[in-house]
Amino acid sequence: MPSQLKTNDRLSGRPPGVVILGGAHGTLALARSLGRQKVPVWLVSADTPLPRFSRYAHKTVTWSGPEHGGAVAFLLKLAATEGLGGFLLIPGGDPEVKLVSQSIDQLSAVFDVLSLPWEQLKWVCEKPLLYRRARELEVAFPLTYEFASLDQAVAAEIRFPVVLKPNMGGGSRLAREKAILANDRASFLAAYRSAADEIGVENVVVQEMIPGGGESQFSYAALWNRGAPVAEFTARRTRQYPVDFGYTSTFVEVVDEPRLIDIARRLLGSIAHHGLVEIEFKRDPRDGSMKILDVNPRPWSWFGLAAAAGVDLGAMLWAIKSGRTVQTVSARPDTSWMYLVRDMVAAGTLITRGRLAKRAYLSSFASVRAWATFSASDPLPGLIDMPLTAWRVLTRRILRIR
Repeated sequence: MPSQLKTNDRLSGRPPGVVILGGAHGTLALARSLGRQKVPVWLVSADTPLPRFSRYAHKTVTWSGPEHGGAVAFLLKLAATEGLGGFLLIPGGDPEVKLVSQSIDQLSAVFDVLSLPWEQLKWVCEKPLLYRRARELEVAFPLTYEFASLDQAVAAEIRFPVVLKPNMGGGSRLAREKAILANDRASFLAAYRSAADEIGVENVVVQEMIPGGGESQFSYAALWNRGAPVAEFTARRTRQYPVDFGYTSTFVEVVDEPRLIDIARRLLGSIAHHGLVEIEFKRDPRDGSMKILDVNPRPWSWFGLAAAAGVDLGAMLWAIKSGRTVQTVSARPDTSWMYLVRDMVAAGTLITRGRLAKRAYLSSFASVRAWATFSASDPLPGLIDMPLTAWRVLTRRILRIR
């Protein structure tokens, strides 16, 4: 853990409130964390409506989205008409991260922006650049194939299975799926052609498939302030939905993985990171190495685990912005987060495949201290999300597979 952070005790520079752009479960958890600090939270979203049902959402605004040509002008006008000047601006999704980072000069004239300029941030957001930086820092990452054209992909010698991913998250089908598995050349070429047509060859990443499931997936989660970690902890993303390539984590538990902290500090220190961040890793059973997969400089789906584990990153962020001292804390062990509806489906699949014992699944509930959507003090998002999620799982996955 980093040493205690010393900050100015003056409160006069504290932002009057927070604007969060986009995001879903991570945004909801962050809004709750800030709301408990009596912070006015504004939500601006073009997609999921879930966070707006929170009692901690002071006001919600619908817009055309971060990829719309007038996005920056919309935010500047919103600030002017609603009196949001000086508010802390936090991107909650990948497209929002890119918009804010690339427009930081314009937005910083009105907002207190929690981001880095794109020239720095792109080295962890764009996967080809991330892996180049990882190579420079001697950080392990999966075997990655680089193609400049469809013809190169057709002619390449590839060791299957491979995974197709977007260069960076966004609104495309590949970004929504997060990963597409190809077990042979025919399925690879079909998926690659489709992805390249949609987002361009330069935005399609092809990687080896590292063996193992959720039990091999780990994360580093932290808050950084001007190039140094304020608070950090590690977790295992034990179960995910779908089970082979998770659209989202469903059961995440605090674990002690010091190797991840060392890797993350080297990587994030190289860009002088500033803000929230989660880094995804997968342990390769073939050599035991922790291979970096992705970096998310925004609230992530299981962000609520932080507060439950005693490392309330949202409250710490606000303390820093308020000029207060942030004390060093350690994440409580045996603390977990669960996305109940999706985890029931994931666990059922794993039990059917013989990869999870029923007793082990039931015992995992004992450590759950945070839920993806439900909170006793803020119940409405959970009550709304459960039937919606069940319907999506049924119609988009189970019935489609059948």
